Amino acid sequence: MYNPDTELLFPARVIPTLRDERGKSWSNLVDKAADKEIDDPDQMAFVLMMIRLNGCTTCHADSFRAMRGCTACSSQNVRRFRGPEKELNQMYKKAHGDVDTHLKKLEKKKNKAK
Repeated sequence: MYNPDTELLFPARVIPTLRDERGKSWSNLVDKAADKEIDDPDQMAFVLMMIRLNGCTTCHADSFRAMRGCTACSSQNVRRFRGPEKELNQMYKKAHGDVDTHLKKLEKKKNKAK
């Protein structure tokens, strides 16, 4: 079954739809990420956090998650997350650190190649 809302990994276009799924802290985090361009580390970190939260790497075309679509899957996972918002913020900070580390490695490789 094909669902036009299903992509390989969490799509950044879904970020704004998650704004009202939790409290104020979550809304602020969503606003921060949604207002950025796709190549901004803040948005990359949010996308990475959501990939981890949703389990996007294990989703495949004939799975129930894929049939529902990325928007519904993400919304449900954020709502059903059992930890406090503080834990979601920590997950975001961890993802941001991972993105920063990766970008620094890419920059080093780029500088070495010159």
